[in-house]
Amino acid sequence: MPSNIPMQKNPNISKNIQEVVINNPRTANEELVWVNIRDAGKKEIEFLRKKYGFELSDLQLASATVSAQRPSLNRGKNYLFLILHFPIYANHHIAASEVDIFVGHGFLVTLHNGNIQSLNEFFNLCKKDGDSLLAYEFESSVILLYELLSKLMKACFPLLDKNSLAINKVQETIFSDEQKKAVSEILYLRNNVINFRKIMQSHKNILTKMMEVKSSLVPHDQLKKYYKELVDESKTIWEILENQKEVIGILNGTNESLLNYRLGEIMRTLTIFSVVVFSLTLTAAIFSMRAIDLPLVRMRGGFVMIMFIMAIVAVSVIGYFKSKKWL
Repeated sequence: MPSNIPMQKNPNISKNIQEVVINNPRTANEELVWVNIRDAGKKEIEFLRKKYGFELSDLQLASATVSAQRPSLNRGKNYLFLILHFPIYANHHIAASEVDIFVGHGFLVTLHNGNIQSLNEFFNLCKKDGDSLLAYEFESSVILLYELLSKLMKACFPLLDKNSLAINKVQETIFSDEQKKAVSEILYLRNNVINFRKIMQSHKNILTKMMEVKSSLVPHDQLKKYYKELVDESKTIWEILENQKEVIGILNGTNESLLNYRLGEIMRTLTIFSVVVFSLTLTAAIFSMRAIDLPLVRMRGGFVMIMFIMAIVAVSVIGYFKSKKWL
């Protein structure tokens, strides 16, 4: 069974630091330590500098007060430093959450702000049931990193499913004659897909570089196979995002067409109404002239006859529109 240290409570370090020690008694390897740090501040950064000798530039990037704009992979003296972003669902929107990772022989260090549920769940699994891990078999930090990244990648799929359900809902809204409502839903969806794509666009390149990492504990071909699985998952996620982007674009075009059609119908109705009213207004204006010999004005029943003429004019205009198939 692995030996676990659930929480460092040494006041000289920090309450934000947790450690899990994986020690397989069946192997002669050194024990594997996962150091998990939330909201890294000066104390946590100084702890890592003294214990592991990480370069100050990498530690500064891993500070909770710094947010990297893009994923990256750097090679230190005896370690790799990765900056990765993963999607989370916050305030009904897809947002990026950063994970900074140091990995070297016998250790894995993760720094984050604690809002990635899949990372927290995997760490708790290591504390409670560490001997079920593939990393327990090898006691290899790169295998533990593979398992962590695999959990983080798989956590993307439920968010993709949320997008798919939202796309179906938008489609129903569009064809329920609620095009105005669909506009805001499409904009919301498009924003989520754009954010998701920005988060995931560099993962494939970084994971491809990780395929070349060598370990003294795991055969290279086997390690390459594991990381190729992650590359394939990143490709699958990207393909789904591409498909969702295309579908949203089609739905947006369809919605705009329906809105334009309805606007055209409204404008046609208003134009016909305006022409008919103009004809009646013109007729009324003519009979309101103060000409002495204007017919019908001074005759008994003249008002009725004038109204009859105006009705004939209106019907004639409408009949003309129908003959032109404008109605």
